[in-house]
Amino acid sequence: MNSLKLPLWMSGINGRALAAPLLIVLMLAMMILPLPAFVLDVFFSFNIAIAVIVLLTSLYTVKPLDFMVFPTVLLVSTMLRLSLNVASTRVVLTEGHTGPDAAGKVIEAFGHFLIGGNYAVGIVVFIILTIINFTVVTKGAGRIAEVGARFALDAMPGKQMAIDADLNAGLIAEQEARRRRTEVAQEAEFYGAMDGASKYVRGDAVAGIMVTVINIVGGLIVGMVQHDLDFSSAIKNYTLLAIGDGLVAQIPSLIISTAAGVVVSRVASEQDISGQLIGQLFAKPQVMFITAGIIGGMGIIPGMPHIAFVLLAALLAGAGYLVRKKAEQGSTAAADAQPEAQATAAPELEEATWQDILPVDTLGLEVGYRLIPLVDKTQGGELLRRIKGIRKKFAQEVGFLSPPVHIRDNLELKPSAYRIALKGVEVGAGEAVNGQYLAINPGMVSGSLPGVETTDPAFGLPAVWVDASLREQAQSMGYTVVDAGTVIATHLNHLITTHAAELLGRQEVQQLLDHLAKEMPKMVEDLVPKLLPLSTLQKVLQNLLTEGVHIRDMRTIIETLAEQAMHTQDASELTAQVRVALGRAIVQQIFPGTNELSVMTLDSRLERLLMQAMNTGGAEVAALEPGLADTLTSQTENAARQQEQMGLTPVLLVPAPLRALLSRFLRRALPQLKVLSHAELPETKTIRVTSLVGGQS
Repeated sequence: MNSLKLPLWMSGINGRALAAPLLIVLMLAMMILPLPAFVLDVFFSFNIAIAVIVLLTSLYTVKPLDFMVFPTVLLVSTMLRLSLNVASTRVVLTEGHTGPDAAGKVIEAFGHFLIGGNYAVGIVVFIILTIINFTVVTKGAGRIAEVGARFALDAMPGKQMAIDADLNAGLIAEQEARRRRTEVAQEAEFYGAMDGASKYVRGDAVAGIMVTVINIVGGLIVGMVQHDLDFSSAIKNYTLLAIGDGLVAQIPSLIISTAAGVVVSRVASEQDISGQLIGQLFAKPQVMFITAGIIGGMGIIPGMPHIAFVLLAALLAGAGYLVRKKAEQGSTAAADAQPEAQATAAPELEEATWQDILPVDTLGLEVGYRLIPLVDKTQGGELLRRIKGIRKKFAQEVGFLSPPVHIRDNLELKPSAYRIALKGVEVGAGEAVNGQYLAINPGMVSGSLPGVETTDPAFGLPAVWVDASLREQAQSMGYTVVDAGTVIATHLNHLITTHAAELLGRQEVQQLLDHLAKEMPKMVEDLVPKLLPLSTLQKVLQNLLTEGVHIRDMRTIIETLAEQAMHTQDASELTAQVRVALGRAIVQQIFPGTNELSVMTLDSRLERLLMQAMNTGGAEVAALEPGLADTLTSQTENAARQQEQMGLTPVLLVPAPLRALLSRFLRRALPQLKVLSHAELPETKTIRVTSLVGGQS
């Protein structure tokens, strides 16, 4: 038998892709084509089921983006109700004279249930339901969505900066950063879509009242004029049908509006609505006991329903007792789980040995006792993982593997303080409040925040420690908000990068050569120790790192040293030759993505004076005459400040013989200044001189 084959145009379409177009076409068909009463019953039942599904889904949603399709569901469900109103109106006006079941059993049942034989009461109750939906639920949800959209848009720059900061610090990978950026954009789009979609529900409530009034008035006219019904029969049939039709549409509308309010009003957490209600509303036994006492006291007042109040008070007191008992059992179990401290006899003092001399850690991190959870895996500490990310990112960017960071607690520090040591000497310290967030002011914030004012320990920017509840507000005001672990990790990353030259010891250089020998063994063997001793290679690499030059391109460095080592063994001269060979990489590191290099240069008179001083006294800082040194420092600082105000990196371009001298001399006063020589610039780059140093001297 030949198998049945679908046409080519149908083979690429699945059932899910057809669901939405079929639903839209179906709604349009309901507005145009007449539907029998049974089909209306089916669609009205389907409408109610969809509303209940949406409400339950919103209750079990952990965060708003888990129900990202909700604005579209809101629009489609509204259009479905309006289509059913149009279809039912046609049936009511054409078949209403036959009796209350003309438009189907669903409309008849809802009409009887609400009216109960009294048309005036039915109309009033229907209007009250519609007003509740329109003025309370829908209006409130729309307002929350509007404010949420505004705050989400205002917070986008701060969230993007926080993501970029984590990425630059090596705390997250590029894929994770891309996912977070997408989530931030989706959150803003979601609240914006909810703000617009809520207007459909408000319009649906108004349309429900108008359709009901039109059905009653139009039914009376059609029944009395066309079908010769008396007024009492016409009002009985058409009011029952109109109210039933309006109610069967308004109840799903009220459910959908409630779901919209639940979605936009919840705060993102790891629990759904049910878990939050039980865990937060009924978590304190004191609250339960006090409430039970108040309700019980009201129950004994004469005239009150004693049974209802006393019974409710007893239930609350019982619930409070169970909550307190459960909390006490949890505390007892936690206490039993801790090992009991056993008194041990003090050991006898032993003679001092060489084992008592402990090596100094190259990199050390000491924390106060309140920061221990950040570095304890058993307590969910993330700082260890972030430090691993920092070392990995440092190795990928700089070119060698930094020593491991040894972490220990120090009871001599303040509870929230930390200390970063390099070879046993403190190079950085600060405080990080665990459980709070550091809101860093990048210079463009729109207001102030309540909290403890401080400075960012890594870069010295003004900042303030704020509670977790103010995190979103701080981001919306333009602050860069990070947690305590990120503060320590960023500070550590900054110090490791700054002291990279000191971290490159003899052992690290040998490990680097051993790693390179796997790919280019002959090149490494010919250089060390045949042409250069290991100490000279270490000094050259340290010179490069001191001035912020990465050593990832070890092939170029080794080839250049192998070529120049036959002419000189001086580490400074070899460094200058390596910088020329790495010129393209150095320029790209300072000026990424541009062919125009905006630099400062020396005035010709000052350049001649410096060349004469160097030729007279040698390439040493001490050779500079004090007046000339002061002029050079002050004018370079002014020119560098102008560069930074223009948003440019301060770079000083000088002749090759002066580069090393000026770099060493200006590094202490201007650590951010980069000094380049003409020989290091690629020929393809264009030079734009922005200022002259010494031009006014």
